[in-house]
Amino acid sequence: MVAEGDAQRERGGDTVTASRSAFRRLMDSGWPVLMARLVLGGMFVYMGVMKVGDPLKPFNEEFLKLIRQYHMLPETPAIFLNGTAIVLPWLEILCGVGLLLGLSFRGAALLLAVMLAVFTPAILMRGLAILAEQGGSFFNVAFDCGCGSGVVVTWKKLLENGGLFLLSLLVLFSASTRFSLSTRLHSR
Repeated sequence: MVAEGDAQRERGGDTVTASRSAFRRLMDSGWPVLMARLVLGGMFVYMGVMKVGDPLKPFNEEFLKLIRQYHMLPETPAIFLNGTAIVLPWLEILCGVGLLLGLSFRGAALLLAVMLAVFTPAILMRGLAILAEQGGSFFNVAFDCGCGSGVVVTWKKLLENGGLFLLSLLVLFSASTRFSLSTRLHSR
C-alpha cells in the first residue's frame, strides 16, 4: 500500500507533501509522544516529590509559604492554602506516573496543561512584582517559585514552563497510543 505522500512523489508532487508525509509517519510512530510523556512525567514526579518533603508530615510547611507568596488563594479559611499544599504535590506525582506508564496519559496531560496555564502567568506576575520592588533587569530576577527546584531565574523558568506546556499539548492532542500501558490493558 502506497502512502499518500509517496504517491504524490511518484507523480512528481511537491516536496511539501513529502515533508508532511514524513512528519505524519514520525508522529504515527509514537516516538515523539513517548519522549514527551517521559520528559513531562519525569519532571512532574521529581517536582512533586521535592514538594512533598517529609511524607510523615501532613504537608511541607516551606511549600505552603511559597504558595502563600502568590496571593492567589484566600488565607482564611486555611483549608484553601493547606489543601493546596497537601493535594498539589501528590497530583503532580500521580500525573507524572500516569504519563510515564501510559495510563490515562491524556487526562494527565490535560491536568498538567491546566496547572501550567495557571502557574506560568503566576510566576510571571511574581517576577514582575519582585522587579518593581528591587528594580534592575527582569533577566536578573530570581526567586523560589515553589516548583520544587529551589531558586530559579524567572525568565528561564517561564521558558521551561512554556516548553512543558507545549509537550503536554502534544501528548493531549496526539492520536498515538503506542508505547502505553493503557493500550495493552484495553487490548486484553
